[in-house]
Amino acid sequence: MLWLKALHLIFMVTWFAGLFYLPRLYVYHAMSSDEISNERFKVMERKLFYGIMTPGMIATFIFGIWMLADYAWAVYGTSGWLHAKLTILLLAVIYHYSCWRWLLDFKHDRNQRSHVFYRWMNEVPVLFLVGIIILAVVKPF
Repeated sequence: MLWLKALHLIFMVTWFAGLFYLPRLYVYHAMSSDEISNERFKVMERKLFYGIMTPGMIATFIFGIWMLADYAWAVYGTSGWLHAKLTILLLAVIYHYSCWRWLLDFKHDRNQRSHVFYRWMNEVPVLFLVGIIILAVVKPF
């Protein structure tokens, strides 16, 4: 059981590292004007999204669902904190999807957003992480 929790946390950190860094790459990409930088950012963004973020998200969910099925739902299924955490996770998945849409916009040279937009979007995963950690550790309700 502790191995499941450890693996869940390891992959959650991997996923969130990508959620923190990819929008920062978008900030710099939106500010770039030369073709060499543009192509370099496209490669970095693609590798981060498909090589780190998405596998991290999938593994996080595999081990999280495993823990839910194994014991957590039976113990915490009626707890409000678990439902709140799962809601924040759904929002994180929607954010992940948004990152993919922005990736496609940059890939096809059709980004219309400024670096300021991506600076703001870069802060969103912080809110998710704070909420998830507080709910999982403190279990306030």
